[in-house]
Amino acid sequence: MAVGEGPETRNTAKTAPTAAPHDRLYHELARKLFAQLASGKYKIGDRLPAERDLADTFAVSRPTVREAVIALEVQGYVDVRVGSGAYVKKLPGASDAPAFDVTAFELTEARLLIEGEAAALAATNLTADELGQLDALVVQMADEREGMSAQFAADKAFHLLIAQGTRNAAMVHAVEELWRMRASSPESALLHDKARDAKVTPVVDEHSAIVTALRTQDPGKARAAMRAHLAAVLDHLLFATEEKAVQAARQAVASKRARFGRTSLL
Repeated sequence: MAVGEGPETRNTAKTAPTAAPHDRLYHELARKLFAQLASGKYKIGDRLPAERDLADTFAVSRPTVREAVIALEVQGYVDVRVGSGAYVKKLPGASDAPAFDVTAFELTEARLLIEGEAAALAATNLTADELGQLDALVVQMADEREGMSAQFAADKAFHLLIAQGTRNAAMVHAVEELWRMRASSPESALLHDKARDAKVTPVVDEHSAIVTALRTQDPGKARAAMRAHLAAVLDHLLFATEEKAVQAARQAVASKRARFGRTSLL
């Protein structure tokens, strides 16, 4: 599942930083938005067009817009306010240029490919004891009393244990590196933090399905279960902040209805 990929359309604006030959679309879009900031189109405090409008204007997907805005957010150029939009926080200087690291979407795409194969390989190697450990980690993910940090720690341990089940040191290293980048890349860390703030926690049913597939010792079923889980993670990341905004709006409406209801009884 590729997110935000496509052919590059070079931006010819004089203020736009030069695009690389094989840029992802979100790099190109971030450079265009950066050029607009540098040109004086927006002032500090101005609100950028809504995500949906940017997607329509530049003919890109909403995940591409999300990645581009996050790239500018981590560099301090915009401030994204949940339910409100992205506001200009700082204007680029003459020597400034947009920089990019690994995004949460790119990282999850890589995880889908690599961890899917790790699950397939582990299916025929995991011991009964290791499968029991995976069950215990699923229980930890489901225990809200442990707190979100403990739930996410259990999630990481779950995926690393499957990697260890491949009995392939290179595969273990690859999966460990993906999880390291998840925390160390500013773009990735920011979007995962947004998801955490939106109360998006590891989905227990998806992890249970992975263990069930691993127990069959069928590599194809294990691969499919892991890929289905990580494809869902992409969706969770995309809609994390929107979910929070929708929930806040629902709570506000419910509060108003309750208040109006009490008033009508007076």
